[in-house]
Amino acid sequence: MTSADRLLAFTAMSFLLIVVPGPSVLFVIGRALSQGRRAALTTVLGNTAGAQVLVFAVALGVGTVVERSVPVFTALKLAGAAYLVYLGIRAVRHRGALRESFAGTAAEERGTARTLWEGFAVGVANPKTIVFFAAVLPQFVDREAGHVTVQMLLLGLIFNAIAVTMDSLWGLTAATAREWFARSPRRLSAVGGIGGLTMIGLGVTVAVTGRKD
Repeated sequence: MTSADRLLAFTAMSFLLIVVPGPSVLFVIGRALSQGRRAALTTVLGNTAGAQVLVFAVALGVGTVVERSVPVFTALKLAGAAYLVYLGIRAVRHRGALRESFAGTAAEERGTARTLWEGFAVGVANPKTIVFFAAVLPQFVDREAGHVTVQMLLLGLIFNAIAVTMDSLWGLTAATAREWFARSPRRLSAVGGIGGLTMIGLGVTVAVTGRKD
């Protein structure tokens, strides 16, 4: 199995990667500002599920194919970017109806599955995470110790545990700020627009940055 030194080094590197806001964190913040605490935490769970799929992909060797194939990587990146822009536009268009999200648990329950799916879609198409899992994670595996797949899954779980904690903190902090905006319909409408514009800007950034090879 992976040695303690390797686990500590991987944990430290994962923390440094996660603590710097990337696509998933900014998406969670946008959701917290536009829809509140519950939507933010649901998005975090979806993001984590998407990241876990990437872990399984890397453990099974698929991640290497994605990372080394420029067309596949670019297609996945652009798909994720387009989805972020779409969600951002939708948030801006519906910014005036944000106060309705505070009324009725049934409406919240109907939206939970969709929120979870949207978080998953962003998490599984996150270029930052794809590159890290495909190019960095395998370097911390001790192949001589055997059980390579198990080691990769363990490292992926460590990464996702840190991600859940940090992303949740970001989401809760942003949701707390949203409560102040919620005291005024005009403020709440404005923050809905800001959250949508954040997602649009994030989608554009994801599309134009990254690998150039």
